[in-house]
Amino acid sequence: MMNDKKIEESVRLFLEGIGENVNRKGLLDTPARVTRMCHQIYEGLNLNPGKHLQKQFASVDNNMVIEKDITFYSICEHHLLPFNGKAHVAYIPNGKIVGLSKLARTVEVYSRRAQIQENMTAQIADAIEKYLNPKGIMVMIEAEHLCMTMRGVQKPGTETVTIMIRGVFSEDFQLQQTFFQMVKG
Repeated sequence: MMNDKKIEESVRLFLEGIGENVNRKGLLDTPARVTRMCHQIYEGLNLNPGKHLQKQFASVDNNMVIEKDITFYSICEHHLLPFNGKAHVAYIPNGKIVGLSKLARTVEVYSRRAQIQENMTAQIADAIEKYLNPKGIMVMIEAEHLCMTMRGVQKPGTETVTIMIRGVFSEDFQLQQTFFQMVKG
């Protein structure tokens, strides 16, 4: 659980540390605002993807299910700067499916915490594998990282792409190509 008092004090110390006057009118409410923001952007720390993925329906169809262009925002654990982009999730059912919004909610669970994109990609695939046990999974995330855009190398527009391939997708190149065509089409 989040400790509002510690967050507010940390923000005050940070502002003092960079040379700001924490008693300046524009900064007086900043610690409380940042605390409220933390409850929203880090809410994934207290969420379980199983809550969303356990509601399943029987399916006799074994065709690919894909949810693409799922917008997300996350925080890089190395610099505490945002990264955002699109997630694309596909699976081949193995007798059961979930509602399409549940895939987007799974992305949301993992994007709402401090972490790295590579781990987020794997966590989404792991959750789908654990709760649905599909024949195959592909997760692709495309994101721009502000730690590369506004500091360091300063290359705006650079996209990082991560892919996780499991099950029949890893064995069937044509299935992978179908996924990529659907995502980019």
